[in-house]
Amino acid sequence: MTAAVAVDLGKTGCRAVLWTDHADHTDPARTVHEVPGAPGLATDDGVATARAAVRAAVLPLLEREGSPRPAVVCVGAAGAATAPQAAHALAVRLLEDLPTGEVAVTSDAVTAHAGALGGRPGVVLAIGTGCVAIGIGNDGSYARVDGWGPWLGDEGSGAWIGTAGVRAALRAHDGRGPDTMLLRAAVERYGDPDRLPSAIGREGNPARTLAAFAPDVARAATAGDEAAAAILRRAAGSLADTVRAAARRVDDGGSLDLAVTGGLTGLGEPLLGPLRSALSGSPRPLTPRPPLGDPLDGARVLALNPPASHEAHVVRVQRATPTVPTPPFAPAAAVQE
Repeated sequence: MTAAVAVDLGKTGCRAVLWTDHADHTDPARTVHEVPGAPGLATDDGVATARAAVRAAVLPLLEREGSPRPAVVCVGAAGAATAPQAAHALAVRLLEDLPTGEVAVTSDAVTAHAGALGGRPGVVLAIGTGCVAIGIGNDGSYARVDGWGPWLGDEGSGAWIGTAGVRAALRAHDGRGPDTMLLRAAVERYGDPDRLPSAIGREGNPARTLAAFAPDVARAATAGDEAAAAILRRAAGSLADTVRAAARRVDDGGSLDLAVTGGLTGLGEPLLGPLRSALSGSPRPLTPRPPLGDPLDGARVLALNPPASHEAHVVRVQRATPTVPTPPFAPAAAVQE
């Protein structure tokens, strides 16, 4: 039996699942464990916070009675693409922490691509708290577009939409902008507008706190609020620009598959409708595909059967002496007995 742990480490949440070669893959949610995420590997203390999040998500899975030791733990981590040294450091630390023979760390955008298209060429737009497009061509060419974080990029992301919504609310509060339902929504979510800046930073992750306002923007747009609808149209335009840039930078073949994945797709038609319209005139033919799986599925693919096109973007650290296959992992308390 081969076992692997797949981890999706985002800025909002960290999910982990233990896979075995005889598991029922049609319902992985049975074994998924989720904890709060981390700000990203490129931030100060990024390795430490990521390490803590992954440990908190993975160890309860391995401490269950009868759980096998995984051959590989594969982590798709926010920020790994722009901080390869931090990705390597995280892999080293996790190899110290976890009972496995190998730790692989890559960008959460790479695991999203592998999961959404099953390792096939194409473009995957991953939109959540942040956003990034990954393009992989038929010739193995690779492009990563945006994913620069909430202060320099991530245009059209959850944090971007939430920030624009809060700004529209504050303009209405000041009398600098038109009335909007977003002001009431901001008060309901964050409290007194005069104290909103401190409320945004209170939990230590402003991007995540602002991204939580994106569904409020979508609800206001659905209810007919023009300020909210305009924000989502601008977000869709930015996301379409990101997709087109990724498509241009991969090979010169014909049509490319396109999958859109990530938590922000939960906003539904208020965002996805304008996105389809913005992409309709793309010079490079794009064929929309429903995602085959999520980043956890992609992390499993990269752990157990990595496609060559993706492998160059994965950091792997192995033990000098393999420790698998071995008996099931036992919690510390059981060992002491």
